[in-house]
Amino acid sequence: MLSLIGLIGGLLLLIVLTIRGMNLFIAAPLCALIVALTSGLPIFIGDINFVTNYMQGFSGFIASWFFMFLLGSLFGKFMEDTGAADSLARWIISKLGRQQAVVAVVLACAVLTYGGVSVFVVAFSVYPMALSLFKDANLPRRFIPAALAFGSVTFTMTSAGSPEIQNWIPIKYLGTSPFAAWEVSLVVAIFMASFGFWWMSKMINKAVANGEHFEARDHDPAIPERDYPHPFTGIIPLFVVLVLSFLLHDSLQQLALIVALGGGVLCLMAINFKYFHNLQNAVTAGTTGALIAIGNTAAVVGFGSIAKSTAAFQTAVEMMSQIPGNELIGAAIAISVIAGLTGSASGGQVIALPLLAPGYLEQGVDPEELHRIVSISSGALDSLPHNGYVVTTIRAICQETHQQAYWALGALTVVVPLCGVVLAIAIFSFT
Repeated sequence: MLSLIGLIGGLLLLIVLTIRGMNLFIAAPLCALIVALTSGLPIFIGDINFVTNYMQGFSGFIASWFFMFLLGSLFGKFMEDTGAADSLARWIISKLGRQQAVVAVVLACAVLTYGGVSVFVVAFSVYPMALSLFKDANLPRRFIPAALAFGSVTFTMTSAGSPEIQNWIPIKYLGTSPFAAWEVSLVVAIFMASFGFWWMSKMINKAVANGEHFEARDHDPAIPERDYPHPFTGIIPLFVVLVLSFLLHDSLQQLALIVALGGGVLCLMAINFKYFHNLQNAVTAGTTGALIAIGNTAAVVGFGSIAKSTAAFQTAVEMMSQIPGNELIGAAIAISVIAGLTGSASGGQVIALPLLAPGYLEQGVDPEELHRIVSISSGALDSLPHNGYVVTTIRAICQETHQQAYWALGALTVVVPLCGVVLAIAIFSFT
C-alpha cells in the first residue's frame, strides 16, 4: 500500500513541480527518490538500487538520442541564423494569408512525422518557421508548443502507415502490419485533425479577442533586415530530411534519422552558406540547446525507470491486464494508464503488450483492431506535463512555461486522442 501511495504521490508531485517550473534536474530525481523510499528500494546498496536504476534510465536515453537531439537542434538554429525560416514563413503568409499560419505549422509537423522523422526532432526543425509565422500573423506565442505537438503526436504518430515506433511496436506482439485497421484509423485521424484544429483555432481566437498578441523576447534570434534567401532554400533541407528518413528507415532503423538530419544540415549549409549571420554563435546555441533539451528529457526518463522497478507498478500492470469486460476497452485503459505512469507512449506499449496480447488473442480479439486501439491509446495520457517530449518542446525548444503553454497542448494531445480512442472502440464495436 505504501508503495502505491509513493508511486502516485511521486508522480503527482512531479507533475505539480513541472507545471510550477521547477528545475527538472532537481524535481525528477527528488520525486523518483520518494517513489524509491516508499517502495523499499535501496538508495546505494545492492545490484538494484535507486542511483543505479535512475542513472541507467538517464544515461540510456542520452546514449540513444544524443546525435538526433544535437543535429535536430543545429538544423533549427541554422534555419534561424540564415534567415531561411523567416523567408519561408513570409512566403507562406503571402500565399495562404495570416489566418493560415497555424495550419502551416501543423501541416509541416504532420508531413515530417508521417515521413518518419522523430517527433522530438520535428519540434526542433519546425520551431524557427513556427516562430516566424506566429510573429508575422501576430498570434500569441504560447500556442506554438500546442501547434507543434498537435501536428506531431496526435493524428499522425499513431495512425495506420506511420513509421513512428508507436505504430510499429504492436507488430511484434500481434503479428499485424503498420496498416492494421487502416479504414478505422483514417476515420479517427480525420476526426482528431478536424476536432483538434477547430479547438485550437477557438482557443487562439479567444486569446486574440482578449488582447493577446505576439510579444518579442530578448532571446529571439537577432537577424537584421537584409537580403533573405529564396523561400525554397528552407523547404529543400526539410525535404532532404524527409526523403532520407523515409528511404533509409527500414534498413537503418534509428540510425536513418542521424543520416537524414546530417544530410539536412549539410544541405542547408551548402545552399545558404552566404546567408549565415553568425555561424559560430548558431553552432554554440544549437549545441547548448541540444544538451539542455536532452538533459531535461533524460531526467524525466530516469523517474520512469524508478517507477517501473517498484512493486506497486508491477501490481498496477497486472491489474490493468486483467480488466474485465470489453477487451478493447480494457486494452485502451491499460495502455493509457501505464503510458501515463511512465510518461512514454512507447514505454506503455512495451510494458503492457507482453501481458495483454497473448490473453486477448486467445480470447479471439481481432489483432488488427487491438493494434489500432493500443497505438492510439498510447498517445493520450503519455502527454501529461512530465512527458519528455512535452518538457522538451515547451521548455527547451519554445522557451515557454508549463503554466502558460501546457493547457492548450494538453487539451490537444490528451483530450483529443482520448476522444479518438472512444470513437475507434465505438466503430469496432458496431461494425
